[in-house]
Amino acid sequence: MLAETFGQYQCHAQAPLEWLKYADAYDFLSHRAVPRRVVVTLARELLGALAAGRPVSGAELARHAGVTRAAIWKQIETLRQRGLPVEARIGGGYHLPWPVQLLDGPAIRAHLPAAIEKRTGSIEVHWELDSTSSEIQRRLPTGMPDLSFVLAETQTAGRGRRGRSWLSPPGLNLYVSFLKRFDQGFAAMAGLSLAVGVMAMRALDDLGVQTAGLKWPNDILAGDAKLAGILVELSGEYQGPCAAVIGLGLNLRLPDAVREQASQAVTDLAALAGGEAPDRNAVAAAMLARLVEGLLDFEREGFAAFADDYARFDLLRGVPLRVVGPREEFTGIGEGVDARGALRVRTADGVIDIDSAEVSVRKTDATS
Repeated sequence: MLAETFGQYQCHAQAPLEWLKYADAYDFLSHRAVPRRVVVTLARELLGALAAGRPVSGAELARHAGVTRAAIWKQIETLRQRGLPVEARIGGGYHLPWPVQLLDGPAIRAHLPAAIEKRTGSIEVHWELDSTSSEIQRRLPTGMPDLSFVLAETQTAGRGRRGRSWLSPPGLNLYVSFLKRFDQGFAAMAGLSLAVGVMAMRALDDLGVQTAGLKWPNDILAGDAKLAGILVELSGEYQGPCAAVIGLGLNLRLPDAVREQASQAVTDLAALAGGEAPDRNAVAAAMLARLVEGLLDFEREGFAAFADDYARFDLLRGVPLRVVGPREEFTGIGEGVDARGALRVRTADGVIDIDSAEVSVRKTDATS
């Protein structure tokens, strides 16, 4: 019997899922509708049914879901519009071109080392959010535990640096945000986004990924294509305390249609691993473990604890660069970062330190 766990509720695949359209959630244990913040949608259940990669007929999906085949078709189209490449053959049913793995909060926590698990706050897995970072921001006043993590299978308004959107097809990648509270003020947060990049690189190293590097201030690239991005948002008092909401998007598998929508060259872990995407829950656990460990180190030592590793992963050091800002544009050679995490660029007039993320930094031989 297929089943998925959502908090204290166990949702069985053969249950009448049309009831979910009329309530925030349905408690399958007591057989009554109950209000819950996360809506368990038919689209989410369909993805679970298709996750194995084998063909499933529309009639079978409709029978298990307790809805019409027309309703199944409509939700399949919703998944396709979100970027999931659901294929269909006449008489052959619906299927995905490869298996997918749904995120599982308890499984992620079980993968964590014991010492890290004790320091970790809540781990929440949602089917759909506007943005994982926005969800944490909304709940900051409620006393969300420190070092809590919010993951989503898909986002409707995922965002990156400089107001850019982050494409978030369901069930394929890692969209996670996390909360770290600091007693110190904003000044002590210098270099935090770079330190988080180092934490993510350490996790990728744990997973056997050796071909990625860091592009200042917050991108992880492999072969000049974007593999992951980081967004840090601070709130609180200048002198302290403050809170950092940190978003991380990591590509595990990108369908061709999503690649075509991207505004830059992109890559994924499946491509780096010869076509086989890694276990999503294991990837999430590796990231969470390194993030908890690293954020506690940053709280004690700041960016100094990460400077050497950043230099090792730095893709811009010694590289000809073009820097384009709101008021100026110049070229030079990358010279690493300073103690605050500012990018250093040597020009004909000397070294310029750049500490604003509102600039574009490109290799001068780049085509975009």
